[in-house]
Amino acid sequence: MERFYYPAKIWLAFGEAVIDNREIAEWLLKNGFPEVAALAHAIRGSEEATAWLFKNKYYHLAALDAAIDENIQAYTWLQKNKHPFLVVFADACRGNLAAIRWFHEKNMGAFVMIAKRIKDLRDNTTFDYHKKKF
Repeated sequence: MERFYYPAKIWLAFGEAVIDNREIAEWLLKNGFPEVAALAHAIRGSEEATAWLFKNKYYHLAALDAAIDENIQAYTWLQKNKHPFLVVFADACRGNLAAIRWFHEKNMGAFVMIAKRIKDLRDNTTFDYHKKKF
């Protein structure tokens, strides 16, 4: 599984944008990573950001957001379309111990930290579950 999609610093910036660091989200937008900023906003519950991901054909990122929300169709879509890293990341964001262990075994603890931030956000925020179906 070699497809990490983005350099480490972009993933770390994403982790900050998820916790609503607006300065970092702006940096992502202005430095060629609007889809990463949109994913962070989608994870925070923005339907507009989710729509942007679909419109701009970042289906894998829209599916990741939905898979984190336990949408089985999105999770299956990620599997069928060969996005195993995003499947493991979605699992980790839901607190799956095997996925968390996998990241630790691969010396990728930063992803565990980002996943924990997402899980904490999801566990402590009320979302509109009428979001578009994947």
